[in-house]
Amino acid sequence: MTPLSGTVEAHGIGGQADLPISLELAVSGAVAALVVSFTVLVVAWQRPRYDGGAHPGRPAPAWLDRVTGSTAFTVVLRTVGMVVALFAAMTAVLGQDTLTNPFFGIFYVWWWVGLVFASALFGPVWRAISPVRTLHAALTRLTGSDVDEGPLRYPDRLGYWPAALGLFAFVWLELVSTHSAELGTVRLWCAVYIGVMLIGGAVFGNRFYAYADPFEVYSSLIAKLSPWARVEGRLVIRSPLANLATIRPTPGLVGVVAVLFGSTAFDSFSKSTFWIKTYQDASVSKFLLDNVALVGFCLVAGLLFSIGSALTPSRADVPRRMLARNYAHSIVPIVLGYIVAHYLTLFIDSGTQTLARASDPLGKGWDILGTASLEPSYWFSYHPEVLATIKVLAVVVGHVVAAIAAHDRALSLLPKRDQITGQLPLLFVMVGFTAGGLFLLFSS
Repeated sequence: MTPLSGTVEAHGIGGQADLPISLELAVSGAVAALVVSFTVLVVAWQRPRYDGGAHPGRPAPAWLDRVTGSTAFTVVLRTVGMVVALFAAMTAVLGQDTLTNPFFGIFYVWWWVGLVFASALFGPVWRAISPVRTLHAALTRLTGSDVDEGPLRYPDRLGYWPAALGLFAFVWLELVSTHSAELGTVRLWCAVYIGVMLIGGAVFGNRFYAYADPFEVYSSLIAKLSPWARVEGRLVIRSPLANLATIRPTPGLVGVVAVLFGSTAFDSFSKSTFWIKTYQDASVSKFLLDNVALVGFCLVAGLLFSIGSALTPSRADVPRRMLARNYAHSIVPIVLGYIVAHYLTLFIDSGTQTLARASDPLGKGWDILGTASLEPSYWFSYHPEVLATIKVLAVVVGHVVAAIAAHDRALSLLPKRDQITGQLPLLFVMVGFTAGGLFLLFSS
């Protein structure tokens, strides 16, 4: 993560010395929790509970359903999204080319990290406020064309692959590029993103955003862990596990979760003493090594999960090449757990600092929002034991929820005779992810 000037680079766990427990004990406890959870599931959870959209949930309060389903609410959200986007554009174009420009915090902290937390709490936030959807709707109205349908139909075989590529482009800029802290570079990235989105929407309609917009796909996947859903047009409250099970096994889904999981793991790894010593002693540039490592982490995450999925038996009507897609929804809780563990303090501290700087967007000494005097408290920096506990729990809970989701899906896919032993390959992969993830958090 690109640090903002004047902030503590607080998204790492701070090293093993900050923890009230040893690395060995944390990993042992986490693996034990995962294995015990699996054992309990095998005994107590013997039929699929969420397959095929079961558990529609209970209706939300009628007034909340009316408000959130109204046209006025949609217009308000679109307006808020557009105003924030225009404000960010102003800071990008007219603001100072320094890290005190709030544009960097809006881009790296509010947009990338804040969007995840908001989606986990409230649902698919980016779909609701997306300025590219708003611009697309305005353009189609001006031209008299259909907002949902373009001249061409979005190819099913592409699935989420464009979103996976877009997400990789973002994490590459954030973690590898040597120009990630330069205003011109980030401004260009945003311009390319907006251009591609508007062209894609013009060609394929709104369906393009649901599959190819990296931020909408990311937000919508994380939103499946929220307690909110719309079923047949009605707002309901239901288990996040029920929401999670509605993620369709779409092409590119494995690629998306592999990029998200692998890039977060690389971010931890890149701060480790081992990696710092490696590139300091290497005969090639750090830039080259970081490129290879980022691609490697994403590929290894995807391959390990795909191999573990492919090694599980399946019904005759489910091709083996489709298994990884069918189980990929179970990686979403792991991704959220790692985002919480890795970026919690960054979001709180740097997010607060960004809000203060947003009051003076052009560096003129203004206080237009009345927030210029805000200062991060760095509370977690003074309570490392609390921070460490939250981070370890986030990783463990994410993996346990993932194990539950994978188990429920396995009961639908596995032949009756293999419904216990057939899940072991994926369990081994989950155990490896848990141990590896905690090791990286401790070593960063």
